Amino acid sequence: MIIEEKIKVVSSSIEEEIPPNILFNLKLIEEVGIAKISMMKKLIQNGEIPIVKIGNKIHIKRSDLINFINANTTSLKQ
Repeated sequence: MIIEEKIKVVSSSIEEEIPPNILFNLKLIEEVGIAKISMMKKLIQNGEIPIVKIGNKIHIKRSDLINFINANTTSLKQ
């Protein structure tokens, strides 16, 4: 599935903002502003986020991306 417009995360629930049933490639993750490709490669190399490999291409499942974001989201203490 190709997404032609960028996702704007403005809601408190990231699950509402990310389209269902999609595999993200690293370029798309960077384009929507979630993380840079180099950071995603480090996370993958460290085993912090699972991947789906199709041929030579690396993809991240929507659910894995949401789980990673939720697990690593903290609030700022004032």
